[in-house]
Amino acid sequence: MKIGDQVTLSFSASDAGILPDRMIAALAEAGNIRAHYPFAPGQIQPASLDLRLGAIAYRVRASFLPGPGTTVAERLIDLKLHEFSLSGGAVLETGCVYIVPLIERLALPADIAAATNPKSSTGRLDVFTRVIADETRGFDRVEAGYSGPLYAEISPKTFPILVREGTRLSQLRLRRGHGVLNGDALRALHASERLVDRAEAVMGDGIAVSIDLSGSSVAADGNGAGVVGYRAKRHTAVIEVDQRGAYEVADFWEPIAARTDKSLILDPDEFYILASTEAVQVPPDYAAEMVPFDPLVGEFRVHYAGFFDPGFGYAGAGGLGSRAVLEVRSREVPFILEHGQIVGRLAYEKMLARPDQLYGSGIGSNYQAQGLKLSKHFRA
Repeated sequence: MKIGDQVTLSFSASDAGILPDRMIAALAEAGNIRAHYPFAPGQIQPASLDLRLGAIAYRVRASFLPGPGTTVAERLIDLKLHEFSLSGGAVLETGCVYIVPLIERLALPADIAAATNPKSSTGRLDVFTRVIADETRGFDRVEAGYSGPLYAEISPKTFPILVREGTRLSQLRLRRGHGVLNGDALRALHASERLVDRAEAVMGDGIAVSIDLSGSSVAADGNGAGVVGYRAKRHTAVIEVDQRGAYEVADFWEPIAARTDKSLILDPDEFYILASTEAVQVPPDYAAEMVPFDPLVGEFRVHYAGFFDPGFGYAGAGGLGSRAVLEVRSREVPFILEHGQIVGRLAYEKMLARPDQLYGSGIGSNYQAQGLKLSKHFRA
C-alpha cells in the first residue's frame, strides 16, 4: 500500500482539518500531488504547499472560468492573445491578464479537497493571483477527488513584475471535512491561548481584525513612529519576484503619516499597505484564514493573501504576536477609514495533526513578529 493511501485510510470518520507538512509530503510521495520537477527546498510549509509557475505563459483577453465539462486548455484556444516562455524570465505588465500552467498537478483522494491563496509576498505587491482547475465553477477551490492540472491566473495591478519558471506566487492547502471553529469553540480557544491581544475579540465565527491608524504597529519593525502605512507609487521599475531585499522602499512606496484624528481617506484605485491594531497568534494545532471582504463594511477590499500558518505570531515559534499586514484597495469612491475600525475577521481551523515545523524563525519565515512590513523584496 502506498504512503498516501495509508495517510488517507488512517483517518477516522470524524477527523477534519488542515493537512500538516508531513501529510502533504506523504501525498506527494503517493502520487496524489505530482510535479514535473522535485520539490524545491522550503516549498512545503507547515500547513501549505507553494505552487510553482511552469515554463509557458499565455496572455489572454479576459479572466475566465472553464465551467463544467470544459478544461482550461480548451478555453485558452479561444482566449489567448499570445504565448511566451518563462524559462529565462519574462515581464508581466500591469493591466494584463495571464494564464500560466503550474508545475504541480493533483490527483486528490476522494475525501481531500484543496484551497489556494496568493502568498503573502504576492499580495503585498498588489499582484492579483488566482488558481483555476479544469471544469470548475469557482477560483481558488479544488473539489475533493479532483485529478488534473492547475493554472495560475495572474494580473499585476500596480507594479510590473518579472517571473520565471519555478516562481512561487500561490500556495495550496489541503483539508479533510470541515474543521473551522464555530463561535463557542473560538471563544474557548481565545480564552486559553489569547489569539489577539484584547479580551473581547470574537465576532461570530471569526476573530475581529481592526485597522491601526495611530502608528503604534510600526514599533516592532523600527520603521519610525508616526508611519501608519504605505501608498504604492505608479510608473515604477520592474520588480523581480524571486529577489529579496533588492529594492529601495522610496522608489516604490510613499509613507503615510499618522493624522491627529487617526483617519485615512482611501483614494479610488490606489493600493495601500496597512497593519492591524491587534497582534495575532496562531497556536500550533490550528491554522487561520482571513475571511473574504464583506461588502457591508465599506467600499474597499482587504487582504489578498489570506493564509496564516500554525505558529504565526506564536511565542513558542519566536512570535510574541504578529500584526496582520493588510493589503487594501479602495473601489470606485473615496472611503474614510478610522483607527480601530473593523475591516475583516480571522477564521481558525483545526489541523489534522501538529506540523513537524512551525511558522517562524526556525524555517526562515519572512513575517514572524512583524509590525507594519512591506514584502521581502524591499530593503529594510
